Amino acid sequence: MLDLSIVIVSWNVRDLLDACLASLQRAQFSLCGLDDRLPSAEIIVIDSDSSDGSADMVRETYPAVQLLPQAQNLGFSRCNNIGLARTSGRFILLLNPDTEVQPEAIGTLLDYLNANPDAGIIGPHTLNSDGSHQSTRRRFPTIWTGIFESTWLAGFAPAGMEPAYRMLDTDDCAVLDVDWVQGSALMLRREVYRTIGGLDEAYIMYSEELDYCRRAKQAGWRVVYHGGAFITHHGGQSSQQDADHSQIHFHTSKLRYFRKHHGETAYTLLRTLLLAQFGWQLALESLKGALGHKRDLRTQRVRRYWKVLRSGLKAKP
Repeated sequence: MLDLSIVIVSWNVRDLLDACLASLQRAQFSLCGLDDRLPSAEIIVIDSDSSDGSADMVRETYPAVQLLPQAQNLGFSRCNNIGLARTSGRFILLLNPDTEVQPEAIGTLLDYLNANPDAGIIGPHTLNSDGSHQSTRRRFPTIWTGIFESTWLAGFAPAGMEPAYRMLDTDDCAVLDVDWVQGSALMLRREVYRTIGGLDEAYIMYSEELDYCRRAKQAGWRVVYHGGAFITHHGGQSSQQDADHSQIHFHTSKLRYFRKHHGETAYTLLRTLLLAQFGWQLALESLKGALGHKRDLRTQRVRRYWKVLRSGLKAKP
């Protein structure tokens, strides 16, 4: 059995995917086990019906990579599950295509999992494109997090809520147990996949890693953040291509999480408050536009908020 399977889901980010795969070529592992001095690995790319030549680039430049092109955009969670089903490694790394992995990072994560059999999931120290720290370790969200996160009410959040949720009171370079780690680079042992299965496909995108880590912890596994293993995450490049639907997916996924793990009352309360917030924003932006204040910007925001309201933010039970 191979030591590691790397699963990458990609949609219309050809150049970033190229940079990601190039960084993996510099990493300290051996594709297909050709060098027995290094951990053996395979790379599986699921192309979600890209139109930018991504699949052709992988075929031509990285022939050792297993390419699974899809005939339509199936969503992040489902495509990851397609990749997971093809893996053969003792460990599995779910990796975003807009990341670049530093050479020692994968070996550092593998070493930790090999030395700590009760750790089921581990995430690395993630950097922004400019080299600054990117917060990727979290505690589980409360209903208050759901109300304030990524809404216009964020500036009115209770003091200390955001630092506690993002674990900003801990050392970025530490190795510590957390509730969940961001899915841009999430390594798990095969036993976790065997025990709890794949990602919940009801999450089209967003919150799928939150749900997965919670399920893993419920099954008795530790979730760990490793501050000594570094990757760069250029962040949100696929979702930026369709910002309107990305916002809908973000909030419906959040609602799906609360419905699944906190019950119908929490879901109904949070959905009502989110819809009320977007209704208020729609009215406010419409008024500002009617008064001639940055009319193009107001028109764009009104269109986006109207789409959110029309969606109803209905999460699957």
